[in-house]
Amino acid sequence: MKADTPNHNGLKTLRTSGLVVIKNNKVLLTFSKNKKAWYLPGGKIELNETAVEALIRESKEELNLTLQPSELHFLTTIKARAFGEENVIMIQDCFMHNLQQPIQPLAEIAAIKYFDYHAYRKEPQQVEGVIKIMEWLKLLK
Repeated sequence: MKADTPNHNGLKTLRTSGLVVIKNNKVLLTFSKNKKAWYLPGGKIELNETAVEALIRESKEELNLTLQPSELHFLTTIKARAFGEENVIMIQDCFMHNLQQPIQPLAEIAAIKYFDYHAYRKEPQQVEGVIKIMEWLKLLK
C-alpha cells in the first residue's frame, strides 16, 4: 500500500508509525525543527515498507536508536488530522518500547523530552495524534 493515498472524501491518508516510550507516567516526544511541534518518535511508512520497518528506520535516523522487531509491541492505531497539513488524515500504528539505550536527537529532531498530558496541553503547538495516544494510554493524571 502506498504511504499516502487519496480516499473517497478527497482527503489524503498518510500512514505513519509511532514509538511509544513511557517513563514515570510521561510519554517521550521529539521536537520537529520543521513543524515546530512535539511528536511521537517515528514517521512516514514508505512504499513497500511495514510499520515496524519504518519505525526501526526512523528511530535510527532521528534518535540514533537501534531497534529490533522483537522489542516493539503493537499498542493501537490512531487516526487524526495530520499536523500542519490540509486535507490529510494520519493513520499511525503505535508500538510500545522499553527504552534502555541512550538516545540523541538527529536530523530534523531538535530535542527530546518526556511529557505528561497536562504539560503537553500547555504547549503552543499541539498535535492531535499525540493527544489521542495520551488519552488512549489514560495518562490524564
